[in-house]
Amino acid sequence: MDEQHLLFLVARIRDGDEEAFSAFFESTRAHTYSMVYFLIGNERDVEDISSEVYIALFRSLSSYSLDKPFLPWFNGLIIRQSRSWKRRIWRSFRLMDKVKSLGSPQQSLIDTGIDAIGNSEEVLPHVNRLSRNLREVIVLRYYQDYSLETIAEVLSIPIGTVKSRNHAALKKLRYCLEDRGEEKEVSTYVH
Repeated sequence: MDEQHLLFLVARIRDGDEEAFSAFFESTRAHTYSMVYFLIGNERDVEDISSEVYIALFRSLSSYSLDKPFLPWFNGLIIRQSRSWKRRIWRSFRLMDKVKSLGSPQQSLIDTGIDAIGNSEEVLPHVNRLSRNLREVIVLRYYQDYSLETIAEVLSIPIGTVKSRNHAALKKLRYCLEDRGEEKEVSTYVH
């Protein structure tokens, strides 16, 4: 995805160009899908959440400042929509009295995502087990290759919080991999 091309399309979308929105969608669809998939871990919900991302984009595009980098802003939108989706699911489960006997709804969603992924990747199933806050930092840092400063901006949290979440997540991932008896080491910086 070329940042300049996306900015050009965003400007055209703001002017009401429907073809620009179609071109934008085609240019960002794979990125959006993979980002949502990494954050949610449940393939069944990815399409719905991705659709909501584009609806939210269309509604909030007027608040985007063209002089700022677009991809961090767009990734922040993806993260907010993923959080919103999880909150709605959580509320639905809380309405049912018998949820307590079934265990944590969020954990069952994550487990479903892990089953869908299978063992095709070594670390991704462990990433899906991390808390939402830790998973967001890991996805942005190692799957989107963002700097810690950019992650702080996208998530609207202090840089120190980003660093501590990154450290905690890597520590948990190392523990999970060592606990399974895997011989490979996970470095503290996977870049």
